[in-house]
Amino acid sequence: MTSDSPLETSVASGYRAYATGRQYELRRGDALAVVTELAAGLRLFSRAGVQLTETYGDDQIPPGGCGITLAPWANRVEDGQWFLDGKKQQLAITEVARHNASHGLLRNASYTLVDESEHSVTLEATIFPQHGYPFLARHRVQYLLTEDLGLVVRQTLANHAKAPAPFVLGAHPYLRLGDAAIEDLVLTVAADTQLLADERLIPRSSAPVQGDTDFRAGLRIAPLSVDVALTGLQFEDGKARHTLAAPDGRQVSLWQDESCQYVHVYVSTQYPGRSRAVAVEPMTGPANAFNSGDGLRWLQPGESFTMSWGIDYRTGDAG
Repeated sequence: MTSDSPLETSVASGYRAYATGRQYELRRGDALAVVTELAAGLRLFSRAGVQLTETYGDDQIPPGGCGITLAPWANRVEDGQWFLDGKKQQLAITEVARHNASHGLLRNASYTLVDESEHSVTLEATIFPQHGYPFLARHRVQYLLTEDLGLVVRQTLANHAKAPAPFVLGAHPYLRLGDAAIEDLVLTVAADTQLLADERLIPRSSAPVQGDTDFRAGLRIAPLSVDVALTGLQFEDGKARHTLAAPDGRQVSLWQDESCQYVHVYVSTQYPGRSRAVAVEPMTGPANAFNSGDGLRWLQPGESFTMSWGIDYRTGDAG
């Protein structure tokens, strides 16, 4: 296989000196996905050697949360505080600069193998009752390469506690199109509404998209530096689709099912070795949902919930 990513020629399934633990390598046709033990993360998805997600070195943890899955909340909880039956809950502050609890409780967790085949892998981690989240839950993540060589991800949260448990699920993939200049790519997101956040990235209100948050007709990446949650998504056949396109007609798309009514778009200028990197994050709720209630769901004891998302690739000649 011709590769534009060193990872494709260096990674091997099983244990080695990987900062993200065991690496699970899935192959089907010209599709390759690499999934990590740490945070059940997507370290790489490629087609015919064209890298469709950002990646990182063997000795690195995921920069900027690259590819990690998020549970039992996505994004942020303001001051790490929320209330349960009138009692204040205090989560650990994991985003010190903005004094928030960020990206759930499993970002640094090891996921256990549940099932593995050539085309798929299923991993699971337990959330134990703890300060700020007094519930026992399990987060299961399945990655599957489909017959049409797309990638499908299913994230399931199950409540094993004796009381209803609140949650938001999400993921943090970064899209790219091989060696195409990131500045020349165009991002299209069919979303009508933006969440207006303060300097700590906590949403305070909403408004129609406009300017550099209106991706409905596509925006060139070059001038952008945004970190915004979008909703009012347009679904077709049960999926909302967000597309990064190159001038030569190639496209990589992230889709999410109707359980995910929010998507967070983060055009970062801080990703190592890249002038810009584009995170397109499917989420069932936005930042601070534990306080605002926006998009927040509750699992009854014994119940489970599944969200699905995936990544597809099209060449300039619709291949």
